[in-house]
Amino acid sequence: MSLTTGDALIIVDVQNDFCEGGALAVSGGDDVVPVINALSRYCENRHIPVYFSRDWHPSDHVSFKAQGGPWPPHCVQSERGAAFHPDLYIPERAVIVSKGTAPDKDAYSAFEGTDLLHKLREQSILRVFVCGLATDYCVKSTALDALNKGFEVFVITDGMRGVNVQPDDSRHALEELENKGAFLTTSYEVVES
Repeated sequence: MSLTTGDALIIVDVQNDFCEGGALAVSGGDDVVPVINALSRYCENRHIPVYFSRDWHPSDHVSFKAQGGPWPPHCVQSERGAAFHPDLYIPERAVIVSKGTAPDKDAYSAFEGTDLLHKLREQSILRVFVCGLATDYCVKSTALDALNKGFEVFVITDGMRGVNVQPDDSRHALEELENKGAFLTTSYEVVES
């Protein structure tokens, strides 16, 4: 189950607006940073590709309440809230994928409206390991898309936190992913000691 050649790590939306003090802060969002940093360094040392997705919204994005969407303004392009968490380690060769960049289209999945699929296929990736923020929204959507596109998917549960609008949303998201064929794992299980 460990990360190896032919795999990729996808880190979803570990941005200031989803962490403590952010416009859409996820409870415990900061706690994923050390876990993800260890995974990123592990992959970097073994030449395993690492992808970081980010919400990169225009100021009039369709998901914002002012435009009739469900969310307050967040992750507005080039503003502090859209930046990655300041303690997040980003390997030099990591690829950053921006989603939700068009004003009239929302995107929860890192595959939606991006070239992530093309990049993974170019590198002959067969398995993806997904973590980040938030379990019940963008992580779930990214993992489901990866399954639908034929990848074997591992969801790293200690490297994610959920919004939990309803108390069990994250648990339901993980159950749905497992039922659709994803494997639930932890950072300890995917690194070779």
